[in-house]
Amino acid sequence: MKLTLVAQQASVRLASGKVVEAWTFNGRVPGPPIRARRGDLVEVTLVNRDIDDGVTAHWHGVDVPNAEDGVAGVTQDAVRPGARYRYRFRVDQEGSFWYHSHQVGSEQVRRGLCGPLTLLPRTPSSTRELDVPVVTHLFTGSFAIGADDTLQHRAVAPATTVRLRLVNTDDTPRRYVLAGTPFRVAAIDGTELNAPPPIENQTLELGGGARYDVTFTMPPTPVRLQVVDAPAGIVFSANGSGDVAATDSRVLFDPSSYGSPKATRLGSMARFDRRFRLVITRKPGFFDGRPGLQWAVNGEIYPRTPMFMVSTGDLVKMEIDNRTNSFHPMHLHGHHMLVLSRNGRPVRGSPWWVDTLNVRPKEQYEVAFLADNPGLWMDHCHNLQHAAKGLTMHVVYKGITTPFEAGEASGNHPE
Repeated sequence: MKLTLVAQQASVRLASGKVVEAWTFNGRVPGPPIRARRGDLVEVTLVNRDIDDGVTAHWHGVDVPNAEDGVAGVTQDAVRPGARYRYRFRVDQEGSFWYHSHQVGSEQVRRGLCGPLTLLPRTPSSTRELDVPVVTHLFTGSFAIGADDTLQHRAVAPATTVRLRLVNTDDTPRRYVLAGTPFRVAAIDGTELNAPPPIENQTLELGGGARYDVTFTMPPTPVRLQVVDAPAGIVFSANGSGDVAATDSRVLFDPSSYGSPKATRLGSMARFDRRFRLVITRKPGFFDGRPGLQWAVNGEIYPRTPMFMVSTGDLVKMEIDNRTNSFHPMHLHGHHMLVLSRNGRPVRGSPWWVDTLNVRPKEQYEVAFLADNPGLWMDHCHNLQHAAKGLTMHVVYKGITTPFEAGEASGNHPE
């Protein structure tokens, strides 16, 4: 599969008629949907037409080889105006992902440099299916699904299997409700859950950068997906009209107790080769030469935040302790983490794999991952405003170095 992404400034008209001045891929927001199948060789050429700070393309949640990760100053230099860069990787996953610039990400993602990425099984399904990426984004005061900031209507034949791939591209958590039918949360962050049961009247909360796949069989009556506290939503019905009231549910979906347990190599009884602790706090200090109350990891302010050193083949356990009053969707590049416990309570449902873990204020998690993808990897808060202010660190394989540099002199700014 070959594709060219052109990063450029453009005026984009939303469905309401509002025009936003955006930074786009191929003149649209979100960028063009990328779909590939397991085993495909993906080749994407990134062209920067007029984004002055430079751009990259990061494949969020895809465990690509380190050189293809698309992080300015870590795995490449930012692509300057008039230049181009080629990414190549073989698809070895299935699920819902997304792509975005990882150069001045706190600004570039907000202004629209992102798009959906769907990795499909090697063999197409023989059943009738509707597969819909639902990319939600806040554009300067207008919240949209794709480029639609209104209530959409779509015609779907009854008995059709529907998969909604919810992608939260914003810094803050978003909540979604599905009314009119029971549904399943089939996958989280691109990994299928084990034996997910049907549920209804539950609210789904996605942290920044996270994805949930929601599946249901289309009934004869309308079904409505609604983003909580936003006008954007989608009504599915047999004839493309009608509606159903959005559910006002106070029950928050809990992935730690959903689905059925299944043995994994990284279960709580595993013998871990490396154990790390990641404590998030705030403390007075200097960041980028400016005094203030700064984000700190293990008591250190960036760039003195720790590097967690691993070797290929290590089983790694990490404790995450959020001692602040803010949400921190922690995103580890190049790996998926198995959630072992939350606030001291073991996960008792399906194995819960994530690449972006929404850590709520004062929460503690234990997670584990297999060090099977050598490189120098970012591990950062995907509230990109937090990352831009220092809430970032790295997981580094022993013996791995990079020729790239970040900072003012290099012009590379990962966040």
